[in-house]
Amino acid sequence: MIRPKIIINVAMSIDGKIALKGGKRIKISNEEDFRRVHQLRNSVDAILVGINTIINDDPKLTVKKKFVEEIKNPVRIVLDSKLRIPENARVLDNKAKTIIATTKRARRNLDAEIIRCGDEDVDLKCLMEKLYEMGIRSVLVEGGRKVITSFLRENLVDEFYIFIGSIMIGKDGINIVDFSSENIMKFEILECEKLGDGILLRIGVLND
Repeated sequence: MIRPKIIINVAMSIDGKIALKGGKRIKISNEEDFRRVHQLRNSVDAILVGINTIINDDPKLTVKKKFVEEIKNPVRIVLDSKLRIPENARVLDNKAKTIIATTKRARRNLDAEIIRCGDEDVDLKCLMEKLYEMGIRSVLVEGGRKVITSFLRENLVDEFYIFIGSIMIGKDGINIVDFSSENIMKFEILECEKLGDGILLRIGVLND
């Protein structure tokens, strides 16, 4: 299939958690990593998250001038199979183009472009093909566990950036993915560097 380049970016604790119990957000990245993420956002055509990230965190998904001088805000894409996005969500502020990716069955009037792929859940392969047809050549995925797991399971990942912060969350935290031991995936570590008080890994997926 012809699709955009897909980059997953995530910050996790030393013990592999990305959030507190119930998905409650916790600061893991440091200032150096925030700068890196915003520069990465500025270099891609689109940034993608799931609806739970929108509901729980209400991010703008734009580039901060604090970290980038010449801003090029990417297209914002939200995976929202049931069109649950709040009308006052900040990604609907018209400060950058927003696309809501949903299913063929979901219906609702929204002030955003809507792409329909799949019946029960958003068909990621279909979505990526449609984004490519629209001229989008690179997508930065900043979703939570469900979104990250879905992209990995569909073999739709080219690069994977993991920032490991200098904290430990514990057993009640949310894991980075929800694979079982029967779905072990192999990776190739391409780069490893110290970033402030954390570590940044750039890895590739080893597909059979």
